[in-house]
Amino acid sequence: MSENSKTFSEEELRERLSPLQYHVTQESGTEQAFTGETCDEKQTGIYYCIVCTAALFSSESKFESGSGWPSFWQPVSGEAVDTEIDNSHGMVRVEALCHSCGAHLGHIFPDGPQPTGDRYCMNSASMRFDSQNSSD
Repeated sequence: MSENSKTFSEEELRERLSPLQYHVTQESGTEQAFTGETCDEKQTGIYYCIVCTAALFSSESKFESGSGWPSFWQPVSGEAVDTEIDNSHGMVRVEALCHSCGAHLGHIFPDGPQPTGDRYCMNSASMRFDSQNSSD
């Protein structure tokens, strides 16, 4: 795991995260497809880490992948998301982790849209969405 700037005790995280949020972010769990709160979110805004509140993704890079999880073609910045090889469950995948605290977010697949070709397949339970209602 990468060197993370924000760390939290297990006790603190268990107190403030739901059991699903804890399982996903701290135990590399996965929420059931098509059940996440932000899977169908279409408003303009930013997705933040549920653990440390770091900005992760903008709605501008969100797309409908049909996978059942919120999908993005790039993070909000080059430093927002770290990656590691995940060999669990008899597969080789690229795991996405919050750069600031190391929370498990989901996985990255090479079947996304251009310009990156990446699909950041994230768990809603790992993020908090904040809409940016602009009055043009």
